[in-house]
Amino acid sequence: MPQNFSGQNLRGRSFKEQDLEGANFSNADIRGANFSDAKLKNANFSEVKAGLQLRWAIGLVISSLMLSTLLAFFASLAGVLAGATLVAIKSPPFSSVVIILITLLVIYNVTRRRGLVDAGLVALSLLVIATVAWIWLTVLQNPRYITYSNSITKNLAWVAVSVAWAAGGTVFEAGFSAVCGTAFSAVCGTAFSAVLGKIPWEWCNEKSGNIFSVVFGTVFGAVIIIIAWANFGTIFSKNNFGNLFGAIAVLIIGGALGVDISLKALANDEKYVWITRGAIFFAAIGGTNFYKADLTDADFTEATLKSTDFRDVNITRTRFYQTKSLNRVRPGKTYLQNARIRQVLVTGQGQEKNFDREDLRGVNLQGANLVDASFIGANLSEANLQGANLVDASFIGANLSEANLQGANLVDASFIGANLSEANLQDANLSRAKLVQTQLDVTDFTGATLTGAYIQDWGITRETKLYGVKCEYVYMRLPTKENPDPLRKPDNNKEVFADGEFGDFIKPIFDTLDLYHNQSVDPRAIAISFKQLAEKHPEVDLRIVGMEVRGEDKFLLRAKTAATADKSQLSQEYFDNYYQLKGLPEGEIKLLLAEKDSRIRSLENMVITALQNPKFYAENYNNQGDTTMTGDRNINTGGGNYNERIERDYIQGNYYAAGQPQSLAQAAAEIQLLLKQLEQTYPTTTTSQQMVVAAEAINQIESNPTLKKRVINAVKEGGLAAFEKAIDNPAGAFIVGAIKGWQEVEAED
Repeated sequence: MPQNFSGQNLRGRSFKEQDLEGANFSNADIRGANFSDAKLKNANFSEVKAGLQLRWAIGLVISSLMLSTLLAFFASLAGVLAGATLVAIKSPPFSSVVIILITLLVIYNVTRRRGLVDAGLVALSLLVIATVAWIWLTVLQNPRYITYSNSITKNLAWVAVSVAWAAGGTVFEAGFSAVCGTAFSAVCGTAFSAVLGKIPWEWCNEKSGNIFSVVFGTVFGAVIIIIAWANFGTIFSKNNFGNLFGAIAVLIIGGALGVDISLKALANDEKYVWITRGAIFFAAIGGTNFYKADLTDADFTEATLKSTDFRDVNITRTRFYQTKSLNRVRPGKTYLQNARIRQVLVTGQGQEKNFDREDLRGVNLQGANLVDASFIGANLSEANLQGANLVDASFIGANLSEANLQGANLVDASFIGANLSEANLQDANLSRAKLVQTQLDVTDFTGATLTGAYIQDWGITRETKLYGVKCEYVYMRLPTKENPDPLRKPDNNKEVFADGEFGDFIKPIFDTLDLYHNQSVDPRAIAISFKQLAEKHPEVDLRIVGMEVRGEDKFLLRAKTAATADKSQLSQEYFDNYYQLKGLPEGEIKLLLAEKDSRIRSLENMVITALQNPKFYAENYNNQGDTTMTGDRNINTGGGNYNERIERDYIQGNYYAAGQPQSLAQAAAEIQLLLKQLEQTYPTTTTSQQMVVAAEAINQIESNPTLKKRVINAVKEGGLAAFEKAIDNPAGAFIVGAIKGWQEVEAED
């Protein structure tokens, strides 16, 4: 039974390596607690208080202020040296002030506009110039340390040294005061500022804590310098105003820049990410520790998480909704380091945000508003998007394997080329969604809405769950301006799928053997090879379910097989035999045909008929994906083919003696009746569908020798052309081809 720590004081407790799966920590105080390497799957941390214990917070605050003061003192020394250098060349106090002030203003502007790094490069360049000048002064000219020469050249060299000191000190003060200020804010923030300054609560935030830290360090650094200036001689001489001005100016300008940089770092400015990371590292010392813990499916709703260590944790589907100070945790390499993701995790608002190619494995955006958001190429495997509003969202090429999208609003969403294998789409609304070339192995569509979805080349498998899918119609192609409703199914725009019909209608054929012939199609070799393959492997129950012409001289023969059949081996045997037969002389082919029954003739003539009637194949849809209906009924969207096998005899009660006279019209009428009965179950929209109907009719005729004989005799009397015309059915051409084969066999006998 899961343990219950709800509302308890757990400050400083160690749960290291403990198994706390499903434990309840809601409303507990876990500041300073150690959960490293713990198993915390499904744990409830809602409304907990995490972070630093009071003694650690006080220690880090004091350390931050002392460090800020010490660094301010060292920075001010650079200002003192800048002033002292100008004093050394007997520069008037006014000119010393102007030179230092201009230098600091240049550094200030460069830092504000270009960033601290660029300002540092400027200071470094000045330092190089100053170093060269110092070498020239002290080595080549060999003067004493402090020269009183009035040489213009030497004076300019000393000015360069002074400028370098001022610039370097300012950048130093700006950088380190920014780090200290940010660290102070990360540790204290709102509460410390309110207590310290009695400031109204609405004014107490991380910014006020930041400013306090920098000002504190600057003021105390200045106090130290003033004390030194008042009590020491030489370069600290109180008679040299330039020294004091240089020190104070460097502190003020550097401190101001430090505040500005620190505030930008707190606002997640990308130029100062390194400052934020350094400050958070400092502030997380002694805080709540989840290092390497397993927080899969844990809940931190409304928790306070400042100064918490999440390095190397497993935060798969962990919920962070409305947490406080999530931007002040130590994120390691998890998705928590992404500022945009943190914002959506906390607020649930990500409308029109761009997350292209981001690694968001296991992110929990349950119920989030992500309308028109872009996740192109992103990794969202195992993510929780349950109930999210994803209207018009783009997941092109994204990885959503094992993602939870249950109940999500995915209207007009694009999943082109995406991986949704093993995803949960139960009760999701996928109306008009683009599922083109989407991988859908073991995907669960139970109760989902797919009305108007585009399913071109979608990769459903036998394991795809389509129970209770709500769908009135789908499209087999993406829309264009010229054709906004491409290949709508059902074809009649006034018809829709009945409740529960779509799942049966669209489930794919997986037990088919596809024999694709891409050059110099030989109908006789096809017929013989297929017949021999069926005879050699009766256990696989080979049955032709479709034929399709694809482009010039390309032909697909599709046969249904037993589920356990080795299709690779069957295909190899077929084509080995097929190419061998194609290479045989004409005479040997005729001998093989003579040895076989009329079924080979029938199949050969059906292939010939298909190849010789290209008008039937004007619409060639090139492998749109295979789909099936209940039982043996199936759909081949590759050519819009709807095929079905009927296991019962539709000709009942009509018995004729073999020699009984029958006119051509009577025979045609009987075949028409047979075809109409088959069409009640078999679709006949495309040629491939008509071929399947014809194949079933031919099988039934051949299984009834009396009927077969009667048809042959009727055709002899009236002719094949008249018989085909009398049938008046699109499948008639294929039946006539079979009859022609029967006649040839009969003539040879």
